[in-house]
Amino acid sequence: MSSADCLFCKFVSRDVEPDVVAETEHSLAFRDINPQAPTHVLVVPKRHVANAGELAGASADELADVVLLARSVAESEGLGGDYRLVLNTGAGAGQSVFHAHLHLLGGRAMQWPPG
Repeated sequence: MSSADCLFCKFVSRDVEPDVVAETEHSLAFRDINPQAPTHVLVVPKRHVANAGELAGASADELADVVLLARSVAESEGLGGDYRLVLNTGAGAGQSVFHAHLHLLGGRAMQWPPG
């Protein structure tokens, strides 16, 4: 998939307007349209990369920015230190949009194993 066809790239460019929660120079956080927890926010790098492994290989700083923005959102959402961060890589792991994204989940007790 090219970045021109990518939904999350359209969110970053604001061609499609997501429910933005927070933003940095390198990352965008927005509410998931199909929440799996009371707080379910996706944090994406603004640059198009297919998955978390590709992002880590391209820029550890941008991957760190995604995680730090997720931490900031968790604090602003009142989650304290109780939240889950999930990075799915590949269709078999549940990735449905092939632009790296981190799921921030919180606001309820989490179960283990997750899936």
